[in-house]
Amino acid sequence: MMYFCRPKSVSAYQQHRNVMSDKTEKKDDLQQVNEALSRSEQFIEKNQKSLLIALGIIVVVVGGVLLFRHSYVAPREKQAQEMIYMGEQYFAVDSFEVAIHGDGAEYIGFEGIIDDYGITKTAKLAAAYAGLCYKQLGDYKTAVDYLNKCKADDIMVSPALLGAIGDCYVELQEYAKAVSYFEKAGETDNELLAPIYLMKAARVYEKEAKINKALKVYERIQHDFPLSQEGMDVERYIERAKSAQ
Repeated sequence: MMYFCRPKSVSAYQQHRNVMSDKTEKKDDLQQVNEALSRSEQFIEKNQKSLLIALGIIVVVVGGVLLFRHSYVAPREKQAQEMIYMGEQYFAVDSFEVAIHGDGAEYIGFEGIIDDYGITKTAKLAAAYAGLCYKQLGDYKTAVDYLNKCKADDIMVSPALLGAIGDCYVELQEYAKAVSYFEKAGETDNELLAPIYLMKAARVYEKEAKINKALKVYERIQHDFPLSQEGMDVERYIERAKSAQ
């Protein structure tokens, strides 16, 4: 009878090799990390002066901006707000010329606020008021110029402001631009204002003989704003548009 020695398990041998391989890989990874850290330290040491100068510049710039806002912009904002309050009083009583140009005494006018306090948010509001004043005075081109200044990020552009620009373009007989602004104004979530400006857009479409577009807007008013004044009156406009097709 012959006896054979039992060989070692192949799987055990393979596990041993895997463990040794993992140890080698971990050693390599650790070595790479150490080398990277060493290179970083060398870079910092070599460029320490430049890095400190750059950091100092950042600190100075940020500090300067904060100081500028606190010591200059904030007081100017307050002064502009006090000034525009007087302009709002003139605007409320339809003294549009005085509201724009000032009263020759302490109030410098909306245009003066724009010129003297242009860095402030209040200056943007003054531009809106100036535009509305010029619109009331019939100077529609100047009105549009001022109202368009309010489309910056500093203040929220209201639907009424967009609608006012649309009204100016109607007076200037630039109907494509007018309807564009009316439709933008009509996208507001305000259920009182939205149908008003959509109705204006539809009427401009009718004026341009774009009956199909006008009809779509009228039907939108009927569907989306049935309880509004425009929604309750829109049926006759729908019938008129259908008969004109």
